[in-house]
Parts: sequence; structure tokens; C-alpha cells
Amino acid sequence: MKALEWLLAADPAVRWQALRDLTDASAEAVAAERARIATAGWGARLLALRREDGLWDRGTPDTEWITLLALVMLRDMGVDASSEQARNAVALVRDNATWHNPRAPWNGRPVFAGEVEPCINGRVVTVGAYFGQDVTSIVERLLGEQMADGGWNCEQENGSTRGSFHTTINVLEGLLEHERATGGSAEVTAARERGQEYLLERRMLRRLSNGELIDTAFTLFSFPTGWHYDALRGLEYLRAAGVTPDARVAEAIELVRSKRDVDGRVPLENPHRSEMVDARLRDLEFGLDEREGRPSHWNTLRAMRVLDWYERGR
Repeated sequence: MKALEWLLAADPAVRWQALRDLTDASAEAVAAERARIATAGWGARLLALRREDGLWDRGTPDTEWITLLALVMLRDMGVDASSEQARNAVALVRDNATWHNPRAPWNGRPVFAGEVEPCINGRVVTVGAYFGQDVTSIVERLLGEQMADGGWNCEQENGSTRGSFHTTINVLEGLLEHERATGGSAEVTAARERGQEYLLERRMLRRLSNGELIDTAFTLFSFPTGWHYDALRGLEYLRAAGVTPDARVAEAIELVRSKRDVDGRVPLENPHRSEMVDARLRDLEFGLDEREGRPSHWNTLRAMRVLDWYERGR
């Protein structure tokens, strides 16, 4: 089965995005498929796993982490933020989700108020803006934390003077979502464009100083990504931001092309089993029915539209 046909036979969360981004389907057909996310397949299953107070939990006190991951996944699925299911879910998170760290000044603060690490705050801005929450104060904090090289780094408070790909991609996605939700501002756009230049100057995966590959994990495509950067995630951001591709993305694009099998499908790689991603999903007893080394609907979808973006923009 060819890649596009395979995507169109997938879960509504994948199918509606394939219809929108890879076919000439009508807006009505796309909207109808998108509406199914909250009532069928992965989206409905994830929503059904909430407690009565609207939080996701598997018996640990730090419900904010698994709740944040669930919201990020619902956003990645594209659940309609204006749907009754989404509005009800987010209202309960807004009212009940708080940070748990007894030694920190943000202990007990609402999740949508953020905390201190920009990699975390970037994801809070992403889901907050997507689901209609006011995250302006976090955005203002992030603008003040941008580093001289254009990036962001959670280790800045510990003395780091250089940006981090991981932190930067989380902040960039958040700023872009905030701009979409609010119309943005010249200040936010300028900061975001400086941040994306940080990635582009490093050709999406290399050190600026000597051209060496920063981390082999950047060449492995994960989903869900959590806080981790990889080249496909970086390219997806550029596509979503409407950046015109240039020679600085060529190597990363070739990497994406090299991952395809004979049918054009791309495998799942590096699922971050020991991190707050795959382990949290196992805690929740939720999965996307994808396995490492096997063709991934999510990676295939993202790869196909990134390659389409590149070809159209050349």
C-alpha cells in the first residue's frame, strides 16, 4: 500500500491532516474528518482516560506532566479546540492542574501560568494558545530569556551561554502557536525569526563552530517527541511557520528522503523509553499502535508534507 493511501486509511487524527495537507479534499471533507477525533480513535481514547477532575493520572502526585503530555498529543492530533469535548477538557485542566514541587516557588501554581524552564514553558504556551488560554505572561518571560545566539536553553540559569536545539524548538512552536491565536506582535515575530535562524545557521543538526553533527539522536525521528529535538521536528516547524526553504535545510531534507521505504513510509525511531514520553504513555496505558522500526503513520505524514513544502518552495 502506497504511503498516501496508507495514511488515508488511518486514524482520524492522521487522516484529516493527510486530507488537508496532501490532497485536494474540500474544506468540508477535511472538517468532517477532523470532527471525528474527539469521538473516535486515538483522540477519543485519550480523552476517555481522564479522572473526574479532568486530569490524566496513573497514581502519582505529579499529574501535571502526564496532563501536559496528553494536551500536547491532542494538539498534535488536531482536535478542534472549539469542540465541546476540547473546551470541557481544557476548562478542567485550567481549574485543577497545578505544578507539584514543594521546594520551588511555583509549587501549586496553575499549569497554564507556567514555571521557570523555557523548554517546559514553550510547551505550556503551545497547548495554552492552541486551546484558548491566556499565556501572555509566559510569552513575555520567554522573550526576555532569548540568548545572544538566538536560541533558548533551560541551562541558562546554571550558567550556559549557548542555545539548545531541544529548548529552542519547544519555544519556537509555542511562539508560533501564540501568534496564530492572538495575531502576534512585532516583538514576538522578531524573536521567533531569530530563533529559527539559530536552527538554520546550524543546518538543522550541526555545530556552528565546526560543522560536526551535534547528536546522532537528531537524525532519528520520534513521535511523540516530548521535549526532544530531531531534524524532522525542526523541518515541521519551518513548514508550519511558512519559511521559504533554502540550501541550509538540504541535508536535513535528504535525511528525511533516506528514511522512506519502497512505499514512501517512514519508520518510528528512538521512542525515548526512559524519558517523560513513552514511559508516561505506558503509565497511562495509552498507545498509538506504532512500534520502533516499523512504518509510522505520524512520521510518514510529517515527512510527506515536509518534502512537499520543500519541493514547492524551491
